[in-house]
Amino acid sequence: MKAVLAALALLAVTVAPLPAPAQSAGQTAQQNRMKECNAAAGTRGVSGDARRQFMSDCLAGRVPATATPQGGASQAQAAQRQRMTSCNATAAQRKLSGTARQDFMKSCLSGG
Repeated sequence: MKAVLAALALLAVTVAPLPAPAQSAGQTAQQNRMKECNAAAGTRGVSGDARRQFMSDCLAGRVPATATPQGGASQAQAAQRQRMTSCNATAAQRKLSGTARQDFMKSCLSGG
């Protein structure tokens, strides 16, 4: 009995743990894609259902994982933001306030 226990102890010491299975190239690529899509979703500031939809589209390759201009804003949104900045600066320069500022901003933002 002692011989059996000694043999098992010796066997347990000499058997090395099995190495972790190597990841396939497909797994690594998918993991990298997940990281890219997750970073893009964060940059774009999407959350909830919109984030789930974005991640689904991004991982499927229907949406590029690169950020769009202005941290996710479309060109139209970027143009509107620029227009808002310009109109605000002009209103401040003219020292407009109250109803006069509201009327000016409405006219300026609509392109008038």
